[in-house]
Amino acid sequence: MCGIVGLLLKKPALRSQLGELMVPMLIGMTERGPDSAGLAVFTDPLPAGLRKISVYSGLTEEGSDYNWSAMLDALNTELKVQAKATVKANHAVITFEGAAEPVKAFVKAYGPKLHLLSTGRSIDLYKDIGTPAEVAARYQFSQLQGSHLVGHTRMATESAVTPDRAHPFTAGEDFCLVHNGSLSNPNGVRRMLEPRGIKFETDNDTEAACRFLEWRLREGDTLHNALQKGFEALDGFFTFLMGTSTELALIRDPFACKPAVVAETDDYVAIASEFRSLAHLPDVKHATVFEPAPEEMYVWKA
Repeated sequence: MCGIVGLLLKKPALRSQLGELMVPMLIGMTERGPDSAGLAVFTDPLPAGLRKISVYSGLTEEGSDYNWSAMLDALNTELKVQAKATVKANHAVITFEGAAEPVKAFVKAYGPKLHLLSTGRSIDLYKDIGTPAEVAARYQFSQLQGSHLVGHTRMATESAVTPDRAHPFTAGEDFCLVHNGSLSNPNGVRRMLEPRGIKFETDNDTEAACRFLEWRLREGDTLHNALQKGFEALDGFFTFLMGTSTELALIRDPFACKPAVVAETDDYVAIASEFRSLAHLPDVKHATVFEPAPEEMYVWKA
């Protein structure tokens, strides 16, 4: 049992309140996921020549005292990418010029215990072990600004409680996925994808779903088509909530065993596993509230 939350603000004037509105949503899902939490927040995209990666240092010996300055100096000396970092606790968002893959390869080689969380022009990603309230305070979630976000609270059932197994999972650039439920065929999906060059980092079943969608998007599918093929390839019970730089997307399996509720007003679209995480939102009493239908895709544009 896990909790998912999503929030998309329709009006740019509200984007400074994104984190403030989201934190009670995440904490409201504590009973559904007390062991770890995370979120991906989407901001205005960087200019076309820039990229950013989110990196976690909590697995290193230094933890939150990791020497990011030394790493950046080495990165800039070797690749000449003019990288800069914004650091919160044991997490850094590193912004740089040029392609992402050489920078990611350098980071992995320089710090084997550094964990790459996300890549793109819009996405910042934070995840860690601890209660939702602890993780939210650690990374100052209430101060986050942006157009939309995807969040998750985890109660581990099929893999260990570690930061890398927490959600969201990412694939490619500016894409993330959170999951409530369990897949019965993640190993089969892995065996199908690995010969196609898709690499896995954990044994978490949600990563199998994320990598499947990565493969379909890489093959040229639209998100809608990739999700449709996911219904055919992914076996189990699931509610998936996904974020891209411009969209939130929600789907449930054909049996819709895992809960989800949506509240929509002229100002926002809010999604959670239970309504109690939406009850504090402004004007929610006048929102259109509904339970998403099984095997139907819901997509909202930022």
